[in-house]
Amino acid sequence: MHLNLAYRWFCRLDLNDRVPDHSTFSKNRHGRFRESELLRHLFETTVARCIEEGLVSGQRMAIDASLIEADANKQNSTPKEEWDTASIDPADAPRAVREYLDTLDEAASGAASEVQPKFTSHSDPASQWTAARKGPAFFSYSDNYLIDTDHGVIVDVEATRSIRQAEVGSTKTMLKPVKERFDLHPERLIADTAYGTGPLLGWLVDRKIAPHIPVFDESGRNDGTWTRADFEWDVENDQYICPEGHALRQFRRNYSDPDRGPTGKGTARYRALKEVCQACPSKPKCCPNADARKISREETEDARQNAGKNEPVRDTFVLWSF
Repeated sequence: MHLNLAYRWFCRLDLNDRVPDHSTFSKNRHGRFRESELLRHLFETTVARCIEEGLVSGQRMAIDASLIEADANKQNSTPKEEWDTASIDPADAPRAVREYLDTLDEAASGAASEVQPKFTSHSDPASQWTAARKGPAFFSYSDNYLIDTDHGVIVDVEATRSIRQAEVGSTKTMLKPVKERFDLHPERLIADTAYGTGPLLGWLVDRKIAPHIPVFDESGRNDGTWTRADFEWDVENDQYICPEGHALRQFRRNYSDPDRGPTGKGTARYRALKEVCQACPSKPKCCPNADARKISREETEDARQNAGKNEPVRDTFVLWSF
């Protein structure tokens, strides 16, 4: 604002008016407004105005995350094998550590993944050590954006650690208040492959939101053998059919023992008969290192397959440059 007339005009400052010191904003942000909903109120008021002016329809939305580098460095950090939260007394710990310990059970901070970070910063332990930019690793956070694609208006924001599980989980976090606050319920949601997980796709489909998201599939193989995509799913008989025409079933008889029935963990495992695979001429292409072929299927697999059939909405990917 000292040099840019446009900034002065926007802030209604005359050429002779004194520009507030930057520390005024810092003190307010870290002090007066820290526990306040004022900044959220200002943001939502701006979104409401955009809706009023017809800039937001809520029919088609996109989601993505931007890395925000944390004010922390590797020299002031501890390797994961040396980080022991049990030895920290929260009453004596610095404010940053206390806040970190208070939010460990939140999905956005750490509970979304059991994977421990390679390094933990002393000054900002809630930040995540990441090499997501394909360059030197650094401590960061993720700023997650939910965008209405009519005019690229950001309708909600959620900060998380820079781990894929937390970023994906922020989708649910943002869609709920947007529905409650503005009555916006998108018909379609656009995102990149990182968001194409079975649980999220199933969650979207259950809420009648068509996911235009490339499916995140870890079932692929790089050894030249058949992948799950080579097997036909027979929904009526609850079985897979291999390229040779043999059935892979979850159960081959009814069990009276409930412990031998469905696991209830959201994943079912389908198996071929051992004697069938051993005699099959295509065994080297299917399961060269196993007695019989097995395929795991998540309960959200139908949503994954339907999402894979949706056409990508290419004209909206210009938003990723924001």
